[in-house]
Amino acid sequence: MTSLCRDCLTLDGADLARCPRCGSPRMVSHPELARLTTAHMDCDAFYASVEKRDRPELRDVPVIVGGGKRGVVTTCCYIARIYGVRSAMPMFKARKLCPQAVVIPPDFSKYRADSARIMAKLAVLTPLVQPLSLDEAWLDLAGSERLHGGCAALVLARLQAEIEREVGITVSIGLAANKFLAKIASDLDKPRGFSVIGAAEAKDFLAPRPVTILPGVGPAFARSLETAGLRTVGDLARAEPKDLVERWGAYGLRLSQLAQGQDARAVDPDQARKAISAETTFFDDLNRIEDLEDKLWPLCERVAHTARKTGVAGRVATLKLRTTDFRIITRRRTLAVPTQAARTLFAVARELLAAEARGRDYRLIGAGLSDFVDAGEGLDLFADEERRARSSEQAIDALRARFGAGAVVSGRSLKPNRS
Repeated sequence: MTSLCRDCLTLDGADLARCPRCGSPRMVSHPELARLTTAHMDCDAFYASVEKRDRPELRDVPVIVGGGKRGVVTTCCYIARIYGVRSAMPMFKARKLCPQAVVIPPDFSKYRADSARIMAKLAVLTPLVQPLSLDEAWLDLAGSERLHGGCAALVLARLQAEIEREVGITVSIGLAANKFLAKIASDLDKPRGFSVIGAAEAKDFLAPRPVTILPGVGPAFARSLETAGLRTVGDLARAEPKDLVERWGAYGLRLSQLAQGQDARAVDPDQARKAISAETTFFDDLNRIEDLEDKLWPLCERVAHTARKTGVAGRVATLKLRTTDFRIITRRRTLAVPTQAARTLFAVARELLAAEARGRDYRLIGAGLSDFVDAGEGLDLFADEERRARSSEQAIDALRARFGAGAVVSGRSLKPNRS
């Protein structure tokens, strides 16, 4: 067993409740503490924390960062969360839950500047830094012990204290045997947390948790898994991988591996997401543009939802078609304003489809977004339509997350199937 004091950074070879040197109770103890090197750093309520730092009088006040009465919550501080306020919640509901909250419009230029300061600190520690968004990143500290004069846990505790001291916000750290576990660990003890999940305990740790803890398992997929009798991660771990593959393809195998606590992905600084796409192959070939549009709309919804979930907006919309002789046709258009709205993506993809589809049979259609910017960029004063589309779809996301994918259905999705 190894213990680390997060205040005075003393390392000890015993499981201690308090630091023998400074008396602090902020101890991290784990048998694998000195050996683990993969970490996930996540800023605590990032946008709200930055606003509180800049306005100290708001320190003990609930703060919501977001749009106006008809907008949604971008993020909120932990005090506001006590009242039930959550990200992507419609603003009218957040105000009703916490009427005393101070609402601040987001300032993405300020958040990007603070993000750059934090990411620069990570880059000093290791070249193996993989940002996920403005406020979180994976890093791999393997082989850096001699350079930094200590194990990864010690280096990360120093980093945590340095960010709090110099940037003025807090971060939580997850240290684990792989990227998947590290990301879960960073969320276990927020805010200002430091949690560890080792390889030996991973399977038992995951077993009782709901399947929604796994990446890519949203409410709709969770219901599908539950129908198959797979309610917990442990259920997935006990299932035959062959059965999961037969039912859910390659992702079934991925689920089996994750349920065992396995994740072979390396921290890759060059693995920036280049595109988000979705496609569907038809049971029968289609040629009528109305039929093709009906297939296109739910794909645009899926792409836009993923963009909103990952905090990016795309400058380029893409339409993909595959003919009956398996020839792939791809058409792209650069947008005037970056989007993460299904309505905008569908409008552009529909125009591209109208220019391409002239009675020919197709067996597949797809939609995509690429050339990403942070979701706060590009929404200037002239982008009211995009802002409205984003706001309404974020509200739909919140409703679906709470009540299920079928809670809100678009009019187009309710169209009867055409024969």
